[in-house]
Amino acid sequence: MSRVGLKPISLPEKVAVSLDGRTVVVEGPKGKLDFNLPEGISLKNEDGNVVVCRATEARQVRALHGTARSLIHNMIIGVSKGFEKSLEIHGVGLRAAVKGKDLDLSLGRSHPLLHPIPAGLTVTVNENTKIKVEGIDKQLVGQFAAEVRGYYPPEPYKGKGVRYSDEHVRRKEGKSVGK
Repeated sequence: MSRVGLKPISLPEKVAVSLDGRTVVVEGPKGKLDFNLPEGISLKNEDGNVVVCRATEARQVRALHGTARSLIHNMIIGVSKGFEKSLEIHGVGLRAAVKGKDLDLSLGRSHPLLHPIPAGLTVTVNENTKIKVEGIDKQLVGQFAAEVRGYYPPEPYKGKGVRYSDEHVRRKEGKSVGK
């Protein structure tokens, strides 16, 4: 039994949830998102709350119940507050800049890396080393941040690389010189 799927989702002010066939449309002050409901999952709008229901107790439907509720909840948060990820670049000579619709990363390679910024995301760079990714789609924000981090993940010896601002990098001891 999905405990997550049974929780009702409270709707903040200025957020509207509508059902168009099997498509859930969530509109709010920051934008509009949609999601196709899986088979066997339905949606009820009850006085300021949204309840996700399942039709049967089949294994596949039970598995999708909590997932669908979480995705709809994230959509509601996204259109009302938005999502944000912060990245930091550590290391001498490593930097980033926004050039048009691309994020220009200089990460110690022989060529600059131009990573395209998807539509719906806002990317800002402060002090050449602090990257802030903002958007209404949680999955898109997280995926973009993970791709940028993937170019140069933090290494454990000197701590150089691209990391999340709240990430702690465990450092290793370097070579020890014997007798």
